[in-house]
Amino acid sequence: MHRRNTHIALFISFPLFVGACSHSQKESKVSEDSQVIPDTIHAVTLYGPTSYFNYRGQEMGFDYENLKRFAEDEGYVLDLKIAPSLQVLLKMLSSGEAELAAYPIPKIEEYNNIVIHCGPKEVTWQVLVQPAGKKSVTDVTQLVGKTVYVEKDSKYHYRMTNLNNELGGGIDIVPISKDTLIAEDLIRMVDNGEIPMTIVDSDIAKLNKSYYPNLDVDMKVSLDQYSSWAVGKGCDSLAYKLDVWGKSLKTTDMLKTVYKKYFEISKSAQFYEKGDAMLDLHLGKGGRISSYDEVFKRHASLSGFDWILLAAIAYNESRFNNDVVSWAGAKGVMQLMPSTARAMGIASEEITIPERNIYAAAKLLKNLDRSLEKRVPDKKERLNFVIAAYNSGLGHIFDAIALADKHGLDPAVWLGNVSEAALMKSRPAFYNDPVVKNGYFRGRETIDFVDNVNETYSFFKNAIE
Repeated sequence: MHRRNTHIALFISFPLFVGACSHSQKESKVSEDSQVIPDTIHAVTLYGPTSYFNYRGQEMGFDYENLKRFAEDEGYVLDLKIAPSLQVLLKMLSSGEAELAAYPIPKIEEYNNIVIHCGPKEVTWQVLVQPAGKKSVTDVTQLVGKTVYVEKDSKYHYRMTNLNNELGGGIDIVPISKDTLIAEDLIRMVDNGEIPMTIVDSDIAKLNKSYYPNLDVDMKVSLDQYSSWAVGKGCDSLAYKLDVWGKSLKTTDMLKTVYKKYFEISKSAQFYEKGDAMLDLHLGKGGRISSYDEVFKRHASLSGFDWILLAAIAYNESRFNNDVVSWAGAKGVMQLMPSTARAMGIASEEITIPERNIYAAAKLLKNLDRSLEKRVPDKKERLNFVIAAYNSGLGHIFDAIALADKHGLDPAVWLGNVSEAALMKSRPAFYNDPVVKNGYFRGRETIDFVDNVNETYSFFKNAIE
């Protein structure tokens, strides 16, 4: 993790921060030994797939990375708090608990009266999410006679109702309770063919297309929606500074690079597929799985697991391609995050050396197994938790265990219990629960990873033994 200049704390109460924005001109203090003490910027954001989240122990998010760059460019120490909702975030700005909201605040009259919009600007619109192909809807009039699933009582539901009225009826609108499914669930269901189409904001659609490349998210169904970061009333100098910085940001490659990372680079397993030749599989009784088999065998005892499990994880992480770098920066055949490799004693320049990469992964598996032993005593069952923690980071799995226990699920059983709790962590009502310490989590990807690794492990084992 990179927290040297960052303080993260979940906001619970609303004490008044006296002197908010008093440092907007960046009047840094000077210590007795004449060293400049950097000023602190008190910021707030929300958990979410585009704003801020924890991935494999690393803080990430489009807004978070831009906020970090602003603090670094202006010489601030960043004090970041996470609010549980937009309304709480706005109260924090109003009370002075925070000066800057690094989150897209809609530019509507209700909010214009309580904040000053500034900094990076964002334009989004609602789009139709549908399977790509020749039969794709290309005009709103073609929605007549079609079925569209939406979150019940959401802005998408209202938009489709209004559009249906404008067209004279004929659109079959199916509202789904927010307690049951959220936008990301509906998008996945479109990709799986369970429902024909849904409506979401363009940024959410583009993010999810990086997971589901066979979707069409190009058809616009609403007017533009404008939003930006914001500061509290009275923070005019800080607003000006953010506006100047935001304009300069557009002229650099940094914004394009961060945008591409979250909204364009594929996060689908298809990203790693390069054809059967690359996989180097020679399965059969007494055969080999990959060119790394001997390395897997050397480090299997360190992990405490069968070497074939290491191979199964590697296959699902990289397809045995040591050169691949994931959207989040994971590297090597075992796809280790640089911060994780360092924690396992591997220097950054060693992370793509297969011997060292696999050694670090084996050590990580052992550490995860030890950390989960008391919570999941059964070793066979614990393997599912270890695989899940390898994929997501241990913190999210501890959160899922806590949620399972709170909601009457078995906290020591993965399938149908903790796996269900992991899915809960993509919904605000659950990732803002006090028992949750690591916020938003895209649990579906980890559940699929556990299933795929187990399936691959069984396949490899049956094929060569």
